[in-house]
Amino acid sequence: MRNFVVTIDGKSYQVAVEEVGGDSTEIKNITPLKKPVDAPAAKPAAVANGEKILSPFPGLIKNILVADGSTVKKDQPVIVLEAMKMDNEITAPCDGKIALSVTKGANVETNALLAVIG
Repeated sequence: MRNFVVTIDGKSYQVAVEEVGGDSTEIKNITPLKKPVDAPAAKPAAVANGEKILSPFPGLIKNILVADGSTVKKDQPVIVLEAMKMDNEITAPCDGKIALSVTKGANVETNALLAVIG
């Protein structure tokens, strides 16, 4: 078992990796990349001057109940956030057009931007 520290989005995680087969730990024939690998395309930034919907707690985006760019009404459920095995509906704080900042299946932290209504 080998231990590593991996940093993802500024957060460090300790991971243990089990060595399977082979007896050499030496890495051979490595060719450095000439160009960095492109990261997956990020979702476009939401409208900056609208009403932000922030995650009230960490959880999993279980479902998105509205389409990106659609018009929503105040108190309309827009996202289902699962936390501690409970589904929590996140509602629109005002009327307007919604710009989603998350996707179904994403894990979010407290105060993460979920959407903006402008």
